Amino acid sequence: MPEWTSFRYEGNDLGLTYTCAVSTFKLWAPTVQQVHILIFDDEGHYNERGKVLQHEDGQEHSLKREADGIWSLELQGDWAGYYYMYRVVHDDQRVEVVVDPYARAVTANGQRTAIIDPETTNPVDWDLDIKPAFLHPADAVLYELHVRDFSSDPHADIPYKGKYLAFTASGLTDRAGNSIGIDHLAELGVTHVHLLPVADYQTVNELATADVGSNLRVPYNWGYDPQHYNVPEGSYATNPRDPAVRIREFKSLVQSLHRQGIRVVLDVVYNHTYSVEEGPFERIVPGYYYRFREDGTLSDGSGVGNELATERPMVRKYILDSLRYWAEEYRVDGFRFDLMALIDTDTMNELTRELREQIDPAFLIYGEPWTGGDSPLDRKTLKGTQRGQGFAVFNDHFRSAIKGDSDGTGRGFVTGAGGRNMSLFVD
Repeated sequence: MPEWTSFRYEGNDLGLTYTCAVSTFKLWAPTVQQVHILIFDDEGHYNERGKVLQHEDGQEHSLKREADGIWSLELQGDWAGYYYMYRVVHDDQRVEVVVDPYARAVTANGQRTAIIDPETTNPVDWDLDIKPAFLHPADAVLYELHVRDFSSDPHADIPYKGKYLAFTASGLTDRAGNSIGIDHLAELGVTHVHLLPVADYQTVNELATADVGSNLRVPYNWGYDPQHYNVPEGSYATNPRDPAVRIREFKSLVQSLHRQGIRVVLDVVYNHTYSVEEGPFERIVPGYYYRFREDGTLSDGSGVGNELATERPMVRKYILDSLRYWAEEYRVDGFRFDLMALIDTDTMNELTRELREQIDPAFLIYGEPWTGGDSPLDRKTLKGTQRGQGFAVFNDHFRSAIKGDSDGTGRGFVTGAGGRNMSLFVD
């Protein structure tokens, strides 16, 4: 393997670093021959599927190649309100125009990277946000929910149905006087709300969900089809076409839950991406970000066509940078990892140490210690690998004993098996 495959950049400035005086762009692309940035003054023209296919009319600037495959550019002046894409040229002269893989703000459906002033995305009194007190993982009382489902009941009089802002409405009751919405969560006594994935995902056309008062029969997904790992999903925002709105409104959700004494856990999906061909990773550094079988085909331990190669240094760094960004910028309090067995144990150990030692010792980290199929990964994060490391795993012995086989017809205690499966409680 080339020497660059074992390289890990230790800087914390990949992607865009914005100030009102200068914007700095950095991209890791060790195998390409040229990198240009294309700057646009609008979000582009959307087709009927909510896609922007033409990105060639932007203002062009060349990035300079530095050591270890880092390309960089400084643009003087205030570029807030503009958009950009990278155009990379490979050895075979193949040209790819891609969104920044480190994008933290995007247009609707993630079609272009947005340049924004981060300070403008903070809700009122964001600087006064305080994490609720919490000491030990054994004391956690978790409530798992989907952002849209939380407020979509047509009989519940909750404003901003299906949106982040529905979590900011308090003092609401049903016709019988029972608390609903966020007040109901508080009265349940939960310590953490576990949100199904809120990182920008690919299969919902955000333009079809822009109207807060629209019919609820709009495209729906749980969110396990990630597109941009560092950007909140736009279909839950009141205006997905404004890149700052989804950021501000998701911060308002976190702020509101914190005020109720509830911490926030994000369900994260770093084991695969929805698309290989349409995402930036493979188009910028071919063959690096994904795992492959010995015959050269993509491995599929996720069951959806691909796996991220978390054991490679710059993939591991990407995940660590992304998690830290959510923890620091959005002040979330924990992560639940989808198909955590596909994340190598060394990565899980490193991210746990970093989050709990440098961010919050009460940070909650847990996940699924299994795969969705066969994987060539050697150091899978399976049951037992978590011992003494500070993160936790689900135990499917308990799940199967109670509810039965998730993939077949086997019954559990509550589905008619009686005492026959109780031996499954013993690990």
